[in-house]
Amino acid sequence: MKDIKQGFNIDYTIIFILLCLGGISIFSLYTIEPTLPAKYDGFNFPLKQIVWYVLGFIIITAVMIIDYDRFRQFAWWLYGFGVLMLLMLELNIPPNLVHSNNGATSWFKIGSNTIQPGEFMKIFLVIIQSHIIVRHYEKRPNSKTMQDDLMLLGKIVGVALPPMLLIAMQPDLGTFLVLASITAALILVSGIRWRILLSIVGAILVATGAFVLIYILFPSATGDFLSDSAFGHVTSRFEGWLFPEQNADSSYQLLQAMMAIGSGQLLGKGAMQMDELNIPERHTDMIFTAISEQFGFVGASIVVTLFFLLIYRMIHTSLESNDQFGSYLCVGMVGLFTFQVFQNIGMSLQLLPITGIPLPFLSYGGSSTLAYMLAIGVVLNVRSRTKTYMFD
Repeated sequence: MKDIKQGFNIDYTIIFILLCLGGISIFSLYTIEPTLPAKYDGFNFPLKQIVWYVLGFIIITAVMIIDYDRFRQFAWWLYGFGVLMLLMLELNIPPNLVHSNNGATSWFKIGSNTIQPGEFMKIFLVIIQSHIIVRHYEKRPNSKTMQDDLMLLGKIVGVALPPMLLIAMQPDLGTFLVLASITAALILVSGIRWRILLSIVGAILVATGAFVLIYILFPSATGDFLSDSAFGHVTSRFEGWLFPEQNADSSYQLLQAMMAIGSGQLLGKGAMQMDELNIPERHTDMIFTAISEQFGFVGASIVVTLFFLLIYRMIHTSLESNDQFGSYLCVGMVGLFTFQVFQNIGMSLQLLPITGIPLPFLSYGGSSTLAYMLAIGVVLNVRSRTKTYMFD
């Protein structure tokens, strides 16, 4: 029978969560601004964040107008555009627009604003991988052999490797890991045999164990090898994470962050009642420390709960969708947000090593905020076009 909900369904819970996160972000940036270094004087981060949020909601509206199934028609174009932007950064084209910061060449600078192609590449990768999975099963509806599974795995990993390699050369470990988490999430639900997936996980665990053993037995040689690699800066962060007291320079940001979070205790010190701690990138990657210091465990728990509810609603949308492409799109976005939230909060608590990765919707940033809004727009699009049938 025809569906009993033919209207344009909007998930108001997700909209409400976005408004809550936006309010927390803007207020936190307002309270952080007086503690930022002098080079940020006059930037007015709260006002700029409001502008990014307004543009973000415009993007959500625009994305929801288009049927998400049409994204498949432009999947390869979007993917190609994203890879081209990353390639231009690597080739320093055009040189007057390519911008570097903290040793990473990840931005184009236009006027006073910067654009980070890697943030949008996350969304493009979700779209192209979802399209590849659906297309694979459309071509082979009745074939489910080991060879088919290996072919699908090769396709998914194959499209992920070019942007991951280009981002590794920037270098940008945070974005690299996000692309890896998106790929892993979609592989997990792609229908590939568990035998293959468990073999891959086993191989990764063995390789990781071997690396750790080699590092323990030959720390100097391993450290020199890593220092000469694309992620040479990761070595110092890894050592600062494991042995913060012995590596004061590389663990400075971590130790300051933990002091700020710990000083908040249960209820926090109150709005704008922060110690003069010099925490690098406090308005971007380390904004969780400011929230925890001012509002304590209770405030931090509210933030974590909002993210939990957001991811839950995205999973719910994926499960309810009666279209494979829509379900895969949502799963890719779940992989994106889950890893970023877990990594950002975890690195502030010394649960994970520090990487340059923002906290979605809370950290200041134009490219990141717009990219996350685009991702949410895709999820809301899937939700709005999900049909509920009688006797389904």
